[in-house]
Amino acid sequence: MKTEKKYHGVVVPMVTPVTGDGNIDTAAVERIVSNFAKYGVSPLIMGTTGEGNSVSVKNGVEMISAAKRAANEDMVIYAGLAGNCISEQKEAAARFIEAGADVIAATLPCYYALTPEQMYGYYKDMADTLTVPLMLYNITITTHMSIPMDIIEKLSHHPNIVGLKDSENNVPRLEEALKLFAGREDFAYFCGCAANSAVALKNGADGIVPSVGNYLPKIYQDLYEAGVKGDMAKAEELQQKTIEIGKINTAGLTLGESLAGLKVIMNEAGLCETNMLPPLTVLDAETEERIRKEARPVIEQYN
Repeated sequence: MKTEKKYHGVVVPMVTPVTGDGNIDTAAVERIVSNFAKYGVSPLIMGTTGEGNSVSVKNGVEMISAAKRAANEDMVIYAGLAGNCISEQKEAAARFIEAGADVIAATLPCYYALTPEQMYGYYKDMADTLTVPLMLYNITITTHMSIPMDIIEKLSHHPNIVGLKDSENNVPRLEEALKLFAGREDFAYFCGCAANSAVALKNGADGIVPSVGNYLPKIYQDLYEAGVKGDMAKAEELQQKTIEIGKINTAGLTLGESLAGLKVIMNEAGLCETNMLPPLTVLDAETEERIRKEARPVIEQYN
């Protein structure tokens, strides 16, 4: 069995529950986080699935505070950090930490295309500044940049950088990263592409970050436990099930629409409302009903 590092396990990129007027639905936050706690998974608040770029600092603080109230003592609260004004990012991070964030997971500023040296400088400066650990967050689908592996390796030796959440759907890159980091006790690798969870765990990943875990945390905790125990037959079986389930709110939809679809499923499960933060919008009635119809038997089976 794989030895667990300090940062490990299932980390769910949590949706951001909001009321009809765009405020944080703190009761829903506590409900979702309490459900996570039952299965030993942790939240990533304000990640891509959580519409992080659309969440104000004030609302982010409210959400982290609500999550902290519902968390158990073993839960690690990861807070996403995204934006293009570095001074504002630092101020936001300080407030998120004060509200209860244990780790800051930062994406690259993405208005300008950055050189590898600029990427390194951004993360080193952020790590030097933060009073909690920093996790690198590579997500090409939104930043349109990929952090080079040699830059990640260099950053991995910074004492305040504790890991990488890599959401790039690139198995050779995943395998290259795990050759570098699987044996490192001081640096964790989290697979952010849920469809690659089993292969990542087979190669020594420390954690997985699945959006479907918002309403089915147990199936991913089971997948994770099978993977770290080396029961790859079970891990692969669960992986295929989760891939099919994930199509309910992604097939034929844009990323933004798929997030709205996820909230429809969350609503069907009694966890939150379907409201979205601008510029994203709710789905049309026909698509919403199709998602609800397909999700109902899945929710009944796995909850």
